[in-house]
Amino acid sequence: MKIKEIQVGQISVPLKKSFKTALRTVDKIEDIVVKIITDTGHIGYGEAAPTAVITGDTKGSIKCAVENYIAPQIIGLEIENIEEIMNRIDKSLIKNTSAKAAVDIAIYDLFGQFHKSPIYKLLGGYRKEIISDLTISVNSPEEMAEDSIEAVKRGYKTLKIKVGLDSQMDIKRIQAIRDAIGYDIDLRLDANQGWKPKEAVVLLRKMEDKGFNIELVEQPVIANDLEGLKYVTQNVNIPILADESVFSPVDALKIIQNRAADLINIKLMKTGGIHNALKICSIAEVYGVECMLGCMLESKLSVSAAVHLAASKKIITKIDLDGPGLCKEDPIEGGPEFKDYKITLNDEPGLGFKNIGNLSI
Repeated sequence: MKIKEIQVGQISVPLKKSFKTALRTVDKIEDIVVKIITDTGHIGYGEAAPTAVITGDTKGSIKCAVENYIAPQIIGLEIENIEEIMNRIDKSLIKNTSAKAAVDIAIYDLFGQFHKSPIYKLLGGYRKEIISDLTISVNSPEEMAEDSIEAVKRGYKTLKIKVGLDSQMDIKRIQAIRDAIGYDIDLRLDANQGWKPKEAVVLLRKMEDKGFNIELVEQPVIANDLEGLKYVTQNVNIPILADESVFSPVDALKIIQNRAADLINIKLMKTGGIHNALKICSIAEVYGVECMLGCMLESKLSVSAAVHLAASKKIITKIDLDGPGLCKEDPIEGGPEFKDYKITLNDEPGLGFKNIGNLSI
């Protein structure tokens, strides 16, 4: 099974409501899709989310990277030689992790088809069902409380609350949410780099004193401030999760060895796909550091790849794969079954897709 052709297109999926964080506001998913066709007629799909404020990748840069740099390096290679394919993808150009992720995902889709096995079984096969949280966008305390009530009615037991725009207002946001849904629901906070180190410590200590019972806090400070991240980690009791600070296995190793965070968040758009994400999992296993598997604003296409990885590894203990749950519609037939918080895998080869709707190539 040889790589014969690589096509690049786009998928568009509207969101149920605007997605707001400390970094951006988005109304619909507009991602780049990679379609790899083999000489045997098999097709693999991958997706790249253009998240310029986090990865630096745009739709134009992703398309250019795939067509002009990555594709020429791997066309003609045998799918079963996945190590050489991934080596060439990695060396084709620096950074551009979202573009690399899209190609990586499509290759793994084909790798599973070649072995007539779902990807999660090839990677470890730890479980067949995972439970995800749901993200609550940053808005007024009242609106966030209403959104939280709606999420709980849908069955979600864990909510990820976006904060980071105004630390004093963040206290009011969490108070309003706790007043609305009580304390049986787990809350994770995601500041998206929105606080300064001392500000984060003061704020999180207040939340501890108020008994908000926060499960973890994701990326409280700016990504490259590892000293600041370590300062927060060492001065609060709430576990700290490193997200934007971790793109590569080297980043993960540095943070773990310096004890700059308690947990590591893996996202395929940051790691460049499954191949490097597996390396981060191995590092985390060695040090006994639990991981979360998260996503950007992605459709079911690339989130499905993250689902397979999350299901395959025991070290991944927290799941933040709510992209499809934020979408107004699901144009993708096949793949894992998303029923709100519960995601179930099947035994179809690769990622198991049957048809990709809303796709233009």
